[in-house]
Amino acid sequence: MRILDEFVAVTGYHRKHAMRLLRDGRTGKQSGPRLARRLYDEAVREALVVLWEASDRICGKRLKPLLPVLIEGMERHGYLQLAAEVRAALLRVSAATIDRALRRVREQAGGRRRAVPSAVRRSVPVRTFSDWHDPPPGFFEADLVAHSGPKASGSFVQTLVLTDITTGWTECAPLLVREQGLLVEVLTEMREHLPFAVLGFDTDNDSVFMNETVQEYCRIAGVEFTRCRPYRKNDQAWVEQKNGSVVRRMVGYRRFEGLEAAATLALLYARVRLFVNFFQPSFKLAEKTREGARVRKRHHPPATPCQRLLADPRTPAAVRDRVTALKANLDPVRLLVEIRAAQQRLVALADKPMTGDAPAPTLEVFLAGLRTAWKEGEVRPTAQPTVKAVRWWRSRRDPFETTGPLLRQWFDAEPERTGRELFERLRAEHPGVYPDGQLRTLQRRLKGWRREAARRLVFATSTVEPGFATGAEVPYGAAE
Repeated sequence: MRILDEFVAVTGYHRKHAMRLLRDGRTGKQSGPRLARRLYDEAVREALVVLWEASDRICGKRLKPLLPVLIEGMERHGYLQLAAEVRAALLRVSAATIDRALRRVREQAGGRRRAVPSAVRRSVPVRTFSDWHDPPPGFFEADLVAHSGPKASGSFVQTLVLTDITTGWTECAPLLVREQGLLVEVLTEMREHLPFAVLGFDTDNDSVFMNETVQEYCRIAGVEFTRCRPYRKNDQAWVEQKNGSVVRRMVGYRRFEGLEAAATLALLYARVRLFVNFFQPSFKLAEKTREGARVRKRHHPPATPCQRLLADPRTPAAVRDRVTALKANLDPVRLLVEIRAAQQRLVALADKPMTGDAPAPTLEVFLAGLRTAWKEGEVRPTAQPTVKAVRWWRSRRDPFETTGPLLRQWFDAEPERTGRELFERLRAEHPGVYPDGQLRTLQRRLKGWRREAARRLVFATSTVEPGFATGAEVPYGAAE
């Protein structure tokens, strides 16, 4: 201690710094930046990109628990052949490292309220968000998602969404029209495809749910029928979340109408239900506490609805066997290929006047593109913007239909004349025919003629662009 005191007094160093110097002679901090150890090489990152694409680009926290299932499924079907060290590294990589490794890849990839029968609504019990108290699998929240596009007028297809409270199991089915009888028939079909029984049916206050037909159907089927509070969407937070993460993510926001669109949606949802419920982990809220103005939420580890269903001790043995047998034969990559093909058909139907039907990708092409699909940005066809049509038709009669050849003669004789000079000359020969607003139309016509003359000078050709020699109007936007 005396040596240290004297050393500090002589040098003026801080006592801790002096202790480090006397202990090992190092100053504590290195002069240059610390070099981080690379635990995962480029092979691991390339495999992560392929697995991320095969999982439909979910986040690292959801991808981490899916990796063992996804790797096993892709290796079983011959899509992956991983070295032992790469496979071991993928199984031990953390969620934060997954997000860090995929950061550059992600950066480049890029109603009206209706009247409700008050008697039926009063007879249906209200269930709020806090009233569930961990029910067994089989209690579903239901909602409708409208595919009306930018305008809600006319008839359009809607999607009926069912979400199980305990497991997050989600089922979707299209409704051609909003009609209670059709809704009951679709609900009956959905119950037959569910691996477990429907015990509860919780809806909002829409008239398509709040009616005697649905109420009587639930009573005969032995299903508990409840509803949320009006204008309280958080009472149906489970299904409202799936409206965005499943329906809008898979279908988008285009307008779909008619039998063909409904049939294509049904084909898409038949694949989506398997892909989402068996290969898409999701978070589930475990606890929510409020400390003043701050709300703290704690979530269960990410898991697929299938994993939650099998892990629940209340699940019957017959249901477990049925789900396990179904899971063993599923191919996640083939499901994703079929989802992309159905999405392309939906986009072709919605944008039929403007775009043609794009060819559906084959399994081999899709698998080969998993490594580099992130370079093309958004890959879901339903999330890509609508292609706008170029207007080629005339919206009004050509004002220079009769005098076009004469104007062309004047222009060929004196190409240096401005549009205003030619317009004033034309008005002098045809008084009272052309108002002031026609000057801009003539100037656009001259712009096309001058471009044609410049092209002849540069390329030594006499090709005349369609519409200019006859005096026809230039298509809207073509002159630019």
